[in-house]
Amino acid sequence: MLNSTGFDLWADQYDETVKKSEESNQYPFAGYREILNVIYKEAMGKDNAEILDIGFGTAVLTSRLYDHGHTITGIDFSREMMAKALEKMPAAELIQADLQEGIPSVIKQSSYDVIISTYTLHHLTDKKKTALIKELLGLLKTGGKLLIGDISFQTREDLEACRKDNRRRWDEDEFYFVRNELESHVNGLTYQQISHCGGVYKIQR
Repeated sequence: MLNSTGFDLWADQYDETVKKSEESNQYPFAGYREILNVIYKEAMGKDNAEILDIGFGTAVLTSRLYDHGHTITGIDFSREMMAKALEKMPAAELIQADLQEGIPSVIKQSSYDVIISTYTLHHLTDKKKTALIKELLGLLKTGGKLLIGDISFQTREDLEACRKDNRRRWDEDEFYFVRNELESHVNGLTYQQISHCGGVYKIQR
């Protein structure tokens, strides 16, 4: 798994890496643009929303929401990613933190209309993902929603088929979502499979 230094080094090439993978419809970023568009449309359902982005990266998605007048708070552990995001969103509240160590206390004191996370939570074990999702749901305002776009599969069998097809590229240090396993631990979620290796979860409070 890449640590914060690894992501700092990757920051300049991140968007290009994603683009190449998505355009060739390959793991891990097949469907990337559509996944972001689905989340964008969901997040735009409320005007002037308070939005928390977990793992904002280079702010490809969040900057679009920022430009439409939403109030953005974000967490990321890469200083270089944060610098790129700040160029696009100078008034956003961006916090450098590692989710492996939990949600920063300043975030726990707030509540949000929308919480989004794209291509971030697969760095957490399944147990930690589930715990974090439940904690994030507690930060939503009434009627708020949590939107997660990530590398994800309907079943463990689908995941294993993708692993078999991508032996050389597969990252064994990452922990991908499996819909029928997550829904046994988290109530009320809906799921849309966007590509063979990616999809969007929605949980409304």
